[in-house]
Amino acid sequence: MNFVKRAGTSLGARRSKTAALLAIFLVICTLLLGGFLLQSAAARQEADAQRTIGVDVTVRKEGLTPALADRLGALPQVHRYNAEVPVRAGAQGFTPLASKVPKPGGAAADDGKGALAVNGVRDSGMLLPFSYGSTKLTSGRGITPEDAGRDVAVIEERLADENRLKVGDTLRVRSADGERTTPMTVVGVFRDPAREPTAWTPPHQLPGNTLYVPTGTAQKLGDGDGDGVGTGAATVSAVVLKIGSPDRARELHARTEELLGKDGFEFRVNDKAYKDQVLPVQRVGAFAGLVVWVIALAGALILGLIVMLQIRERRSELGVLLALGEKKWKLIGQHAVEVAAVALPAVALAALAGSLAGESAGEALLGRRDDKPVSAPRAPDTETAPPTVRVEPADVGKVAGIALGISLVSTVIPGIGILRLHPRSILTDTA
Repeated sequence: MNFVKRAGTSLGARRSKTAALLAIFLVICTLLLGGFLLQSAAARQEADAQRTIGVDVTVRKEGLTPALADRLGALPQVHRYNAEVPVRAGAQGFTPLASKVPKPGGAAADDGKGALAVNGVRDSGMLLPFSYGSTKLTSGRGITPEDAGRDVAVIEERLADENRLKVGDTLRVRSADGERTTPMTVVGVFRDPAREPTAWTPPHQLPGNTLYVPTGTAQKLGDGDGDGVGTGAATVSAVVLKIGSPDRARELHARTEELLGKDGFEFRVNDKAYKDQVLPVQRVGAFAGLVVWVIALAGALILGLIVMLQIRERRSELGVLLALGEKKWKLIGQHAVEVAAVALPAVALAALAGSLAGESAGEALLGRRDDKPVSAPRAPDTETAPPTVRVEPADVGKVAGIALGISLVSTVIPGIGILRLHPRSILTDTA
């Protein structure tokens, strides 16, 4: 009889032991599939975190221009960037806020550069007060890269209330030297949590007199003194570059040196949010990989012991087959086919179990990371989306390959004992 058919007959005749072997294989395959699913989900969540959270790199240099900032933002390591251009400006047709505390007699006179603190930005969503939620938009929207070339503004709520301004209104802002006036459309109103100072404060330092505009608009309002307050010289105070991971910071530093020179610039990496969110996910992925190896080795060992015991129990059967002239390698092949025939349905059942329970298991191990206290401000850009744990054909294929490998190892190694069997000694012992 062909040893493959003989394996099928043996499995049917020994149903209880076949069911026990199937149960063991099902546990092994389910754990293996769980490890692969966690690895895949961790890899997807890590990639998503690199894209949404990333690492902020702040570059500062005296005389940094918007053109250089755009070149830094165009580097391949950068996913998103923001350039900040601070200027002072005056108001025309509306009234800036003034300190409610009387000005002391010995205070320095106003420098005449304007009562408004205008911040030219490329992407207001990358500013820390906005990204961490301490400063919130109450209506409208923030400044986006699409606003380049437009004269728009986001104003503070107190300034809007004082002058009855709302989204869609136009306000006119005068340059600090008084020579240029730029009309702007209000596209957003924000609320700064900072309270009014208890001491007299110059108007441009009051939180209510802060405006956010595109960098091009800020350039037009600059007075050209080049001191970082006026920006006729197009001075950028800082460029914030978002990259995927801390590993890319070294590459970015090298490219920054090529553009700005080796000396005279500050390069600061802020990867706290990345570490808080991504490192736990990486640890889960590494743990899942370790689990896969441990389960594979333990499964091969357990099944090898089971097959060895079966061989000892079936010595008389093996002796008869050897006496009839059956080759020893075919006896080993029969045991391998028996184990493999049980492994394949176990893989299918494990895939079904993984599709049903994988999502809840992934949520438990890879759920949204949020270690901040309830009262702390939440950062939309520092929270990763819930994990997606789904059974992929590639994962099932890996489990099937490992299961068949376990079948081969667990039968071939114990099968070495079959090679030393002699039919006469077996039949004499059993007699």
